[in-house]
Amino acid sequence: MGGLIPLGDASRRPVRFPVITVLIILVNALVFFLELGGGDAFVTRWAAIPEQVIFGHRWITLLSAMFMHAGWLHIIGNMIYLWAFGPEIEDAMGRGRYLGFYLFGGIVAMLAQITATPHSTIPSLGASGAIAAVMGAFIVTYPRDRIRSILLIFIFVTVTFIPAIVLIGFWFLIQLFNAGAIANVQTGGVAYLAHVGGFIFGAATCRLFERAERQFA
Repeated sequence: MGGLIPLGDASRRPVRFPVITVLIILVNALVFFLELGGGDAFVTRWAAIPEQVIFGHRWITLLSAMFMHAGWLHIIGNMIYLWAFGPEIEDAMGRGRYLGFYLFGGIVAMLAQITATPHSTIPSLGASGAIAAVMGAFIVTYPRDRIRSILLIFIFVTVTFIPAIVLIGFWFLIQLFNAGAIANVQTGGVAYLAHVGGFIFGAATCRLFERAERQFA
């Protein structure tokens, strides 16, 4: 058993404090605690249910669902990835553009998953589609940056530095490989198509959101 936990960009530091990234993390935490208190009724009300969205109902859930999570590991994992890649992209885009990019990326990711499973009644939720968009932007903007990461192999733990193009590229290939596992999502599972959709959106549009005065690296 093994794993890889990205900690952040070791090649550069943001010029400005990542206010929006921090606020997004705080909103995700707040909504998660509301989920814990509201239980299944809260999830059913605010998560995106493909069959309902396809028929034009509860479109607001395309937005609300991206701030919800299925459990502690889900939210902790997502927020670690957002903190690892978000600050530099926020710095490159500026706060307002970055917020718009994040929200658009999350909606596109959710729509990608809903389009693939239009008749599903399983709630779809999670920030991973929006975070995938941030990762797509990062691999285009800073492909050569080294990402400080914790590498776990059985009981062996070490800190290593991996080029963004390798780490994020390998992550995307895993999502792409598993994107055909629609049957798993029908009974509750990882929404790989949301990851793929968000990543492609981020990689394809990130340059449009960047600040004009930014110096390309």
